[in-house]
Amino acid sequence: MTKVRTCGLFTFVLAQSRKVNTSEKASLPAMICTVFLFCVAAAIAMPAQSIAFSTLASFDGTDGAGPFLMSLVRGTDGNFYGTTAAGGANNSCTGGCGVVFKITPAGALTTPYSFCSRQNCIDGSGPYAGLVQGSDGNFYGTTYNGGTIYNGVNPNCPGGCGTVFKITPAGTLTTLYSFCSQLNCADGEHPESALVQGSDGNFYGTTSVGGANGDWGTVFKITSSGMLSTLYSFCSQPHCTDGAQPLAGLLQASDGNFYGTTLGGGVPGQGGQGGTVFKITSSGTLTTLYSFCAQNNCTDGETPSAGLVQANDGNFYGTTEGGGANGPSRGTVFKVTPAGTLTTLYSFCSQPNCADGETPYAPLVQAADGNFYGTTYSGGAYNCGLIGCGTVFKITPAGVLTTLHDFDSTDGGQPAGGLMQAANGFFYGTTGGGGAYGDGTVIRLLPVR
Repeated sequence: MTKVRTCGLFTFVLAQSRKVNTSEKASLPAMICTVFLFCVAAAIAMPAQSIAFSTLASFDGTDGAGPFLMSLVRGTDGNFYGTTAAGGANNSCTGGCGVVFKITPAGALTTPYSFCSRQNCIDGSGPYAGLVQGSDGNFYGTTYNGGTIYNGVNPNCPGGCGTVFKITPAGTLTTLYSFCSQLNCADGEHPESALVQGSDGNFYGTTSVGGANGDWGTVFKITSSGMLSTLYSFCSQPHCTDGAQPLAGLLQASDGNFYGTTLGGGVPGQGGQGGTVFKITSSGTLTTLYSFCAQNNCTDGETPSAGLVQANDGNFYGTTEGGGANGPSRGTVFKVTPAGTLTTLYSFCSQPNCADGETPYAPLVQAADGNFYGTTYSGGAYNCGLIGCGTVFKITPAGVLTTLHDFDSTDGGQPAGGLMQAANGFFYGTTGGGGAYGDGTVIRLLPVR
């Protein structure tokens, strides 16, 4: 099944099955420039709005395009930092190779770095994920493509298999590691997720493919100087019951362990292998806490693309892009205990015409009010092309969902990244498409009590 993710001028095609076939290698995500998509705002319903919303900036291609699976991070200087998967000053990649951008709380946007600034894109290209600011004040991140090519030309990634990089707030970039530097890409390839700095000072992350067992992904640790260790290769168990293809990053929980999700694999259930929630120690011991699609027709959700958040009650909360009570491609919000007991809090498309949204790719954030906030990639009151433009929602720990904003393409559309709440109470985020130029936006909103 081919899933099309549209971001204004660019169409992101993720060619992989929602139920991973462990007898075949899944296809790799690829960013393909297609015709310009004009998003048509066609009203379906207009729920009462309960937020103060503004579009802070619209990407125009030269300063970036298509912020994808990433959430903004607020630097110690008070500004926000992020990445776009395309656009920028260098066109060695179709549609541009992506950027690191900075935006002030008032909306002044600058581009400290455009990827593929070095020959053969050895500095990386196509950053899908966001950044993390390390304890040293620098930012750390990953690129999906680019980097130094080892072992000849890898047929899976002739343009490079991705990198880990460090960048100063002023925009000086250092490539710390190029993936597929080991034979058969045993060290992983194509990271799609952000890094997390552990309590030990090292950074931890995942690759969506590669590893010792084929193209099923890894968990890795990397020092600030670029020494990488592969902690775990997925599909180490028969039929990938331990999970396969982690798209999301990790969370270090209060117990010191790391928690995450995989898009596929897991113990086969009523609807196949729908992905997992896992725990992994800093030394690489992995425990599968829950396998999705355990319920008939995957009403418990399937294919989680996003990572987890640990709430103040000690439990973990997240989203699945598929499954739920209302169909295979709708998605859910779930809670899972540290012991692995899962509760489905909400199934999207519970309202007519999916006015409540569908297909959440992004993680949740627990706000100061104790509720969770997130986005859906599609659904909502307006259409962008063939699908809804997406929503911003609030959901209580008990599962009561309120749609706060419906994107209409002029203010952005199809958000794949999550939100972050600043100290002033405002939430900040991005959309992959829409805006003044169709290349995505940076947004700000404040729920009105």
